[in-house]
Amino acid sequence: MNPIIDQIHQHRSIRQYQAGKTIPEEQLNAIIRAAQCAPSWINGQQYSMIGIKEPERKQKLAELTGNPYVAECSVFLVFVADFYRVDVASKHYGKSFGAKTEPDLLLVAATDVGLACQNAILAAESLGLGTVCIGGIRRELAAVSEFLALPEFVFPVVGLCVGYPEVDPPVKPRLPKEAVYFEETYKTDTWPLLEKYDEEIIPFSKREGSIGYTERIAKSYDQPYYAGITEALKKQGYLGGNR
Repeated sequence: MNPIIDQIHQHRSIRQYQAGKTIPEEQLNAIIRAAQCAPSWINGQQYSMIGIKEPERKQKLAELTGNPYVAECSVFLVFVADFYRVDVASKHYGKSFGAKTEPDLLLVAATDVGLACQNAILAAESLGLGTVCIGGIRRELAAVSEFLALPEFVFPVVGLCVGYPEVDPPVKPRLPKEAVYFEETYKTDTWPLLEKYDEEIIPFSKREGSIGYTERIAKSYDQPYYAGITEALKKQGYLGGNR
């Protein structure tokens, strides 16, 4: 098989890291450069990365995110949606910047962040490092924004732990192709496939309480996952808000 595709197929989330090991700067630079090579809307590169290495700062973010492994990894990369550069350029050229009212910009930034983050994951794993994405960076979005000194039009979207794996977990099975890939039009008759996947994923779901996929996502989305997101985004200048 193609080595890149094989690497992608072997992706695992690593939640335990070897303590005290530092990633060589040239490897970290390679990971950052790989992230920068991701495509972006109008080549606007509407994201930035903030690397957290200092133990006490990683510990603080571990507390804010509710994820202890943030403190254990070698470096914690925070991927932020970033329209600050757009705002600066808009002012320079006397143009109007619509971040305060245009929700599509949130989709643009989230997409750019996702693509860059995935490139960083692939690069890190190719170097023998482990990673895990931390959506909990949005758990205390306002506090994290303040902790990172984020200016207007910048907000955290996802964090990425990078370090040397302490464990070698199995690869979790994914949904069957028929449940996620459709030709020409969307297909809604996928419940039997989801029920079958429930049975397949349960042995891998100890961290989630050994429940099936469908029950887990139903519980996850029964109410807002993180509180205060809208207010925090407004504080950062989005959705009609002002700082």
